[in-house]
Amino acid sequence: MITDTLQQVLDNTTRPWRQRLDNGRARLFQADALSQAEQTPYETLFDDGLVKLRYYPPLQENAIPLTDGTVMSVSRDTQRTPLVLVAPLAVNMLIYDLFPQRSLVRYLRARGFELYMVDWGRPGKHHNHLSLSSYFADYLPKLLVQVRQHSGKQQLSLHGWSFGGLFSLCYSALGQDPDINNLVLVGAPTDYHRNGALGAQYRRFSRRAKWIRSTTGLRIHDVPAGLLRSPGWINSLAFKLTNPVGSLQGYWNLVKNLHDRDFVSAHATNGAFLDDMVAYPGGVIQDIIRYLWTDNVVAHGQLPMEGTEGHLNQVTANVLNVTGASDPIVTPECSQAMEPLICSKDKTFITIEGGHMGILGSAAAQKQSWGRIADWLIERD
Repeated sequence: MITDTLQQVLDNTTRPWRQRLDNGRARLFQADALSQAEQTPYETLFDDGLVKLRYYPPLQENAIPLTDGTVMSVSRDTQRTPLVLVAPLAVNMLIYDLFPQRSLVRYLRARGFELYMVDWGRPGKHHNHLSLSSYFADYLPKLLVQVRQHSGKQQLSLHGWSFGGLFSLCYSALGQDPDINNLVLVGAPTDYHRNGALGAQYRRFSRRAKWIRSTTGLRIHDVPAGLLRSPGWINSLAFKLTNPVGSLQGYWNLVKNLHDRDFVSAHATNGAFLDDMVAYPGGVIQDIIRYLWTDNVVAHGQLPMEGTEGHLNQVTANVLNVTGASDPIVTPECSQAMEPLICSKDKTFITIEGGHMGILGSAAAQKQSWGRIADWLIERD
């Protein structure tokens, strides 16, 4: 009897530590199995080995869970205007479908949108020739042809986050597609020199770069693109350094909650996005340095490309601009600088809580902006 009691005490003492060790081992070596991301089914309509176009068919379930514990009924009424999610560069697509209860694609599909998504893929070293305009002036027109053929609809809405927002804006500014009805731009940069602390750095960089250009004739596009490629791990590190305290706190919280399998699973799910970012091609970095950091061309209505007739004054689609109050990467002032440059009659600008990632995929974004975005689009359908 005494032996059984001692064994029970020993088991109760060691079990929590065994759980911590098991969960820690799973987080380190089996993170993919823990991840809850990308559970919404989709079809691939286009794939050239790099860029892909996804289509999300109607959901089979009648209701979906939300982060607050409630459920939302799935609409069987389809909106007339298809919605195309235009992703940014440097990120994988998990952010759009991170958790079953916090999935932007699942939410929008449940609201009745015929939903497509542009996945820019994972560029290798042989893609260093790609520039910013490769995405919005070359790829995007071809992909939207695919969307129109598949949907049977000519009029479209674009939803772009970060560089995806810049691409959507620039595509419309080319003035070649009058059938883009609506632009939802989330954390989309415009005036890089009015971008908080980063903007001050860009202004200093711009002065030096222009001095070098005027005195030596050296331009960033004279540097081989392959030397400027930014690998995915550097992009992950740079993103985390925008909030170093928060990043360290996340790992400390993991250590404190290793006994909780659900917490460890959620940490692995977020890590699947944050720890696996994608490279920037060297040509993109050349364009960022010249057109965005140095010359800040979008702030003057111009497009970040050579020899174009495009201009932001050719943007006439309805525009909903969403910014994050604590976004250090694209501040509200930086993004909202587009307001006097575009000729849209219907323009709405809102600022919500959150940083650059949070305004798209966090629980706060689900409460503050997802419904407003869907409602805004439906009112204009």
